[in-house]
Amino acid sequence: MLKKGDTAPDFTALTGTGEKISLSSYRGKKVVLYFYPKDNTSGCTAEACDLRDNYDRLLSQGYSVIGVSKDSETSHRNFTQKYSLPFPLVADTDTSILQMYDAWGEKSMYGKKYMGAIRKTYLIDENGVITDIIEKVDTKAHTAQILK
Repeated sequence: MLKKGDTAPDFTALTGTGEKISLSSYRGKKVVLYFYPKDNTSGCTAEACDLRDNYDRLLSQGYSVIGVSKDSETSHRNFTQKYSLPFPLVADTDTSILQMYDAWGEKSMYGKKYMGAIRKTYLIDENGVITDIIEKVDTKAHTAQILK
């Protein structure tokens, strides 16, 4: 279980644009690493658009933003284009990154249990250390939670 003060686990993955990125390449920058269940769903769209609408504020505070979900590169590309998202979305189709960050687990809907992505955000400092974990994400005001 990751906690504040831990070093954020490194990963390398493809984004919706087909670019390969590694978390370690962001050393020297602060990172908002956010995990979400699914492209083009109401809550995930609200969260992504809140981060998009406040992107300049996040940049001015030294943050880079990376989103991660189980969706494919194609899904991410379409989602990014549809909502003009200025930050990369990582395709974690095998859920290895989600699992590494404790963002994959049992969920329940209409009484049925299933495995799925758990919405949460990690704030990571310039040295790759986790400074905060937001477990109860307010999808419509996520930037305010990050910059509190």
